Amino acid sequence: MTARLVNVVDVEATCWQGSPPPGQVSEIIEIGLTVVDLVARERLAKHRILVRPAVSAVSGFCTELTGLTQSEVDGGVSFADACATLVAEHDGRKRGWASWGDYDRKQFTRQCRATGVDYPFGNRHTNAKAVFAGEGRQVGMARALDIVGLPLEGRHHRGDDDSWNIAALVLHMVERGSWS
Repeated sequence: MTARLVNVVDVEATCWQGSPPPGQVSEIIEIGLTVVDLVARERLAKHRILVRPAVSAVSGFCTELTGLTQSEVDGGVSFADACATLVAEHDGRKRGWASWGDYDRKQFTRQCRATGVDYPFGNRHTNAKAVFAGEGRQVGMARALDIVGLPLEGRHHRGDDDSWNIAALVLHMVERGSWS
């Protein structure tokens, strides 16, 4: 039996054009989360958690891509606090979750290991991109929206907007019977 609620998660992380500068690593700077009711077939709520990077700076390339600035993320919470919020406010360990591709899951795993923070999710992760590809299409989120005739809402490469759009794709797959 399919769980009723799923968290659709999209993260943005520090990034560079090319290799990171010495001493810097990819760190989550924004977590977007949309709660989806798979039974009612609707997006219930969109959330955004800004995360203050511990060792890396937001590059000009990263700002151009995401719109996030160093001063904006400096006002965010620590990664540990963000993970605690996912558990306490979004049932992170109990509720299944999905992302577009496996990057988000791997980034959480890497960063939790590197920082000693408990992983905020349970084992029920669904790679929505792989489910969509099972319908014959291995494409990015924006292209997937275009293929199925759904609008790109908000700004691409913003965690909350991307999670909202991925949630629309999840609901499309639910309607088609390819989501389990």
